[in-house]
Amino acid sequence: MDPCSQPDLLPVELALERILNQLVPLADHETLALADGLDRVLASAVVAPVNVPSGDNSAMDGYALRAADCTSPLRVIGDVFAGRPFAGALAAGEAVRIMTGGLIPAGADAVVMQENTQRSGDLVTINAIPRIGENIRRAGEDIALGTQLLSAGKMINALDIGLLASVGCASLPLIRKVRIALLTTGDELLVPGAAPVQGKIYDSNRPLLAALLQRLPVELLDIGIIPDDPLALRRAFIRASEWADVVISTGGVSVGDADYTKTILAELGAIDFWKIAMKPGKPFAFGRLGQSWFFGLPGNPVSTAVTYHQLVVPALRHLAGEVFSPAETIIAQVLSPLKKQPGRMDFQRGVLSCPEGQNRVVSAGLQSSGVLSGMAKANCYICLERERGPVAAGEWVSVIPFDRFIR
Repeated sequence: MDPCSQPDLLPVELALERILNQLVPLADHETLALADGLDRVLASAVVAPVNVPSGDNSAMDGYALRAADCTSPLRVIGDVFAGRPFAGALAAGEAVRIMTGGLIPAGADAVVMQENTQRSGDLVTINAIPRIGENIRRAGEDIALGTQLLSAGKMINALDIGLLASVGCASLPLIRKVRIALLTTGDELLVPGAAPVQGKIYDSNRPLLAALLQRLPVELLDIGIIPDDPLALRRAFIRASEWADVVISTGGVSVGDADYTKTILAELGAIDFWKIAMKPGKPFAFGRLGQSWFFGLPGNPVSTAVTYHQLVVPALRHLAGEVFSPAETIIAQVLSPLKKQPGRMDFQRGVLSCPEGQNRVVSAGLQSSGVLSGMAKANCYICLERERGPVAAGEWVSVIPFDRFIR
């Protein structure tokens, strides 16, 4: 059989499409202080309640005046500072000293920068005749009253918070956080910090996922390590599904795992698919677990990281109500041969650079699904198509740079 046509392996793009088509974005929202909005998703659009700047103001330090009066010395009748406007109005032949950000006084139609003037007592001579409107920032020039600043479904970043603060927003309508229950399974797992035991390994998947999930608007329930015991696993799944919107488990979804894992999942919910045409990460489960959505990630740490990033992150962003675009793919020349067999889409870990403006990529080292150190050195995926075979040095490949959701 052509390995690219194995009927039990779901193509990656089809797996993601099936996931996203089933998940309905959360509708519940809450109003929180602006400072609490970072990395949260807007429930509704935000419209500017004021103009920015609020009034016509000076773009630099100098003198506010009437352009038509600048052929002879002008009498300086006052000073304007940011936040301290001039109370009166300019008459013919008058000027006011003005600082950057100061409101333009009534009667003035231009500002001359200080370097183009000469001051003697209360008289100022203008060396360069200005145009009407010169060095004046108009009210609403940056943001006009009623302008939509951010749309519903936008994940708020730090610059967004600054933008909203600039128009006086003190609170935001936000979609509630997605509730995530996280667990790992396996008798072989030890909690980091425990004394080493022959034949056991430290659980890296749960700390890794718990850290990565902090990049998303989620509330996390860490259920811990569950032993290979059907009663313990059933209790953990029930506890998780009663609280969470999404249950994420690692381990227990590959062919060699105990039969009761699939039995319990079938009893408590319904699994849509178990295997995908992806490397690393062929054993991957998606479906329902009670009232929750369920993602069963493979146990090897690199497989966990890659399937989480490529399949779970888009799902959680969609569920959280975010409107987002797929990750950017670029083309790069590979500098060394890459091993690849047809049959699965391969997300090899690489190091991308751009010497002299040309995209170049090399392997980040060993590509084993158990070698997390190689992924820690990487800054991108080298995406090799499902049908593709070995790649020779000099060939061109698709590359997806790592984003904040995996680093």
